[in-house]
Amino acid sequence: MSVERCNPPGMVYTGMSQAVKAGGWIHVSGQVALRDGAVVGIGNAEQQAEQCFANIATVLAAANAKLEHVVKITCYLTDKEAYGGFATARNRLLTAQAPASTVVIVKELLMPELLMEVEAVAWIG
Repeated sequence: MSVERCNPPGMVYTGMSQAVKAGGWIHVSGQVALRDGAVVGIGNAEQQAEQCFANIATVLAAANAKLEHVVKITCYLTDKEAYGGFATARNRLLTAQAPASTVVIVKELLMPELLMEVEAVAWIG
């Protein structure tokens, strides 16, 4: 089985790959609400979730996949009050092919403005 690392332009960080494609599986690293180096939607969970999913879509495209290929997502929320905004965006963007989904409440993320981090697993086999 071949293994390919996928890093879209503008999303390259030392020591990690945005996605690793192994056979028909694509594991997408946790995505946060960053666009062009700035936090999107400070204080707005739905806007942050939309940006997380936009970033996931960008990474999947680099691996020749789409959001419809996502079979599992895990969301790390810093506040359970952010769940409603996350769920609204998730349900709007992933309704047709709803993936397995886990939400975990965590103490904090690397940047205090971030309300969530979302990782995904996709299948294109």
